[in-house]
Amino acid sequence: MIGYVTLGTNDLKKNAPFYDAIAQEMGYERMMDFDTFIAWGNWDVAGVALTQPFDGKAASVGNGTMVALQAKDADQVKRIYDIALANGGSDEGAPGPRGEPDENGNTFYAGYFRDPEGNKLNAFCMTQG
Repeated sequence: MIGYVTLGTNDLKKNAPFYDAIAQEMGYERMMDFDTFIAWGNWDVAGVALTQPFDGKAASVGNGTMVALQAKDADQVKRIYDIALANGGSDEGAPGPRGEPDENGNTFYAGYFRDPEGNKLNAFCMTQG
């Protein structure tokens, strides 16, 4: 079970507002806030954290690494995607259905974006068929 996911940053103060805005849309706030580390969520669900690397070296983006944020519905996927872009993020794939419906007619729906440091995220939900 995942408790939280940590992403590296080279400028915590500059990049924290990106996550503050997305967390607010999802009904969460900062659950931990230190000089070099901030985590969003609560202790009942998996959270997302932004940290300056503990080894003192520069943070870098993991190739193939992505954090998926579970949205309530397709409208919230779109809002999160728009919030990400409005807060310095960049597009990696506009919100929309991905793949074919499953055996129950549900479709994976997602919008992909990067934070200001280049970390890849998405907001997703399953739409009812």
